[in-house]
Amino acid sequence: MVRRIDVTGAGGARLAAWEFADPPKTRTGETERAPGVLLLHGLMGRASHWASTARWLSERHRAVALDQRGHGQSDKPQETEYTRGAYVEDAEAALEQLGLAPAVVIGHAMGALTAWQLAAKRPDLVSGLVICDMRASALGAASQREWEEWFKAWPVPFATLADVRKWFGEDDPWVERPNPSRGEFYAEVMAESADGWRPVFEPEQMLKSRETWVYDAHWEELAQVRCPTLVVRGLDGELGRAESQEMVRVLPNGQYAEVAEAGHLVHYDQPEAWRAAVEPFIDSLIDP
Repeated sequence: MVRRIDVTGAGGARLAAWEFADPPKTRTGETERAPGVLLLHGLMGRASHWASTARWLSERHRAVALDQRGHGQSDKPQETEYTRGAYVEDAEAALEQLGLAPAVVIGHAMGALTAWQLAAKRPDLVSGLVICDMRASALGAASQREWEEWFKAWPVPFATLADVRKWFGEDDPWVERPNPSRGEFYAEVMAESADGWRPVFEPEQMLKSRETWVYDAHWEELAQVRCPTLVVRGLDGELGRAESQEMVRVLPNGQYAEVAEAGHLVHYDQPEAWRAAVEPFIDSLIDP
């Protein structure tokens, strides 16, 4: 079962939330009041990237993934509305309107930043946190310029989805070695138009969104997170070991895990190893 639920976010934005499996049921067949999990994708991602994670989570939880503003099938408002506050308020609204709180919030990259900013702001809504491959340090102006140039290099429109998979998995100058899972990841955020395949998001809006956090460090907000928190990194990802371990040290209740042979897209590169790293932590929040 895949079920869409509409959520009203900050400024009235219509957001699409998705359940990819039925929540647990009691022995009588009734839906159980299971612990909630909210899944937040990263920049350019979409809720469907969490489908496999949501399905195994649904064995014990009610797991819902959110298409964040500007992404997937959610509204794509004007550039001025891609603030950190708007993303956090959207996640806050999702937890409250879906009846998930207090919930475990799992975030990848930008979604992880949203998750820990939410946990710092509304500790009553967040019972646990999983931070996947997101840095707390400032990335700086050079990083933003690199992204601007990278978007310009995309050979859009793509003629076929096979071309999408090949470019992002092999030909993209950011790819050090062939990575089929990366190609699949980007194929999932393309839609067919009259002249070929284009992203479901506006690159300019993605840059505007990134601009709201890339120049700042986020250690202070991280230190305000009180709930149990797992910091997960791929060994070949963007979050280095030293920084990730410093994040664990700064967190009042932090733990650390790493996934071998995984890059930035940890849950996509190595789904079974990702599950092995994350599931015991989440289960411990139910059965401490």
